[in-house]
Amino acid sequence: MSFEEDEESFEHTLLVVREVSVFKIPPRPTSGGYKCGEWLQSDKIWTGRLRVVSCKERCEIRLEDPNSAELFAACFVPPGQRESSVESVLDSSRYFVLKIEDGRGKHAFIGLGFNERNEAFDFNVALSDHEKYVKREHEKEVGDGEAGDDNHIDIHPAVNHRLKVFDFLNLLFNCLERII
Repeated sequence: MSFEEDEESFEHTLLVVREVSVFKIPPRPTSGGYKCGEWLQSDKIWTGRLRVVSCKERCEIRLEDPNSAELFAACFVPPGQRESSVESVLDSSRYFVLKIEDGRGKHAFIGLGFNERNEAFDFNVALSDHEKYVKREHEKEVGDGEAGDDNHIDIHPAVNHRLKVFDFLNLLFNCLERII
């Protein structure tokens, strides 16, 4: 087994939230989106741990029992298709709708609720960071193929805008000489 094969099998945990709630949600009433205000507390079907896991381009949102790590449900987020798997609700920043699949082609939509706004924010950041990682890796692969291209122009050259210490000291002494 080569090092590259080992590297592909590594999973990176991007986020762990100790307690989230899962809700059975009614069908979407309009094309506008879901509202968590329509979910009843009696529709809460599960409480447990959430983990966002990355393995190369694959990203999974795993809902697990905090004691046994038994998987309750998983939401797979295909590269570039986050909106089809994870949807923000219209009336809260702490709730989302996840598309979960059983692996045999069947899927369902469930509500996901965080106890704190910062946990929901971290969830969004973890998904965004994964998307950025996949995009950078894809650009690297495309860039490697163009490495021998002499027509390539770097439109964002690195420019050092800092004053050099020596230049700064000269400027300071000149100002002091004028004052004295």
